[in-house]
Amino acid sequence: MELEPNKYYHLYNRSNNHELLFRNRDNYIYFLSKYKKYLSPFVNTLAYCLMPDHFHFSVYVKSNDSITLKKSIGLLLSSYTKAINKSFSRVGSLFQQHTKTKLIEDDKSLLTVISYIHQNPKRKNLVNNLEDWEFSSYQDYIGLREGTLVDKTFIQKNFTSIESFKLFSLSKVEKNKFIYELH
Repeated sequence: MELEPNKYYHLYNRSNNHELLFRNRDNYIYFLSKYKKYLSPFVNTLAYCLMPDHFHFSVYVKSNDSITLKKSIGLLLSSYTKAINKSFSRVGSLFQQHTKTKLIEDDKSLLTVISYIHQNPKRKNLVNNLEDWEFSSYQDYIGLREGTLVDKTFIQKNFTSIESFKLFSLSKVEKNKFIYELH
């Protein structure tokens, strides 16, 4: 799929054989720094969540150079894989073949995808509360962290307060309404 400019997408990938992508906190931080280096020139990031064996990003494509963007995704994954292979004396591919991309057609779907992304740690029973997962943009949205990766404009336009965003996020968790599953 070509990533068209001025459109929103859900990007996600997982490890081969459910192997750990992130073995420690430094791995998560390193991946995010590589993401910022390789993808931030081409996309605005609306939400992300790094899970032990997969990742999710909701992005707005700002570049009209989809070939370079696709190459940059490949560079992100290959540079991270090389670092992990070296650090943990492993060989071979760490990620499944291609990062999956799903076009997000409208604002309602975008809100649902952002909520879905933030819910992953709770759905996988890694935390009891969404705000407890460090490797998600949820902490940025609710004011627990002032990260520089996420463009919060869309959420700020759609919610009158942090509390209304929290209620929306929690209601989606409880109702378990998702557009699609990763699997």
